[in-house]
Amino acid sequence: MAYDLEEQEQLDTLKAWWKQYGNVVTWILIIALAGWLGWLGWNKYQQSESMKGALLYEEIVKAIEANDPAKIARAVADMKDKFSATPYAQMGALAAAKSTFEANDLKATKLHLQWVVDHGRNEEYIALARIRLAGVLLDEKAYDDGLKILAADFPEQFAALVADRKGDLLFAQNKTTEARAAYKVALDKTDIKNPARQLIQLKLDALGGADATAT
Repeated sequence: MAYDLEEQEQLDTLKAWWKQYGNVVTWILIIALAGWLGWLGWNKYQQSESMKGALLYEEIVKAIEANDPAKIARAVADMKDKFSATPYAQMGALAAAKSTFEANDLKATKLHLQWVVDHGRNEEYIALARIRLAGVLLDEKAYDDGLKILAADFPEQFAALVADRKGDLLFAQNKTTEARAAYKVALDKTDIKNPARQLIQLKLDALGGADATAT
């Protein structure tokens, strides 16, 4: 009997608690469930978008291999318009920029690279775009603009490439002291096994800045 009374008291307590807080708990559960379902739906959407972006990127690559500028332009435009949130949009723009640069279409090359700089979501792709854009500006003799592009923050792994490109821009401006300093930074930041060290060393030698650490 005592057990029955104790159990009844617990039930009464639970009923009283539920009457006071049950509605709040129910709404919390509904919100949590909605959030979880939304998260699942968003992940599924992202996966779907990524897959579509991958297929369109494949089209860009095939168009580049076929040397079809019109098809490249259409595919890249579709990619930027529909799948800009995926990594494939940045990859596609970088691939298209390489293709247009080889075709000596510097205007289109700059547009593709600038798009990655402005809309990219991956800092490595943005860094590559900046360095390549600075190279195009070097070819166009827009040296100050190229240096401005390289004045941004870069991931550490790009330090050597940035310094080397700065050296090229400064050398083109006949600023040999600053160019030499930039090349020395590039040499210092380049792995000793990297073949690029030889080219950087040649640049330093041409400026009378041979570095004893070079191999």
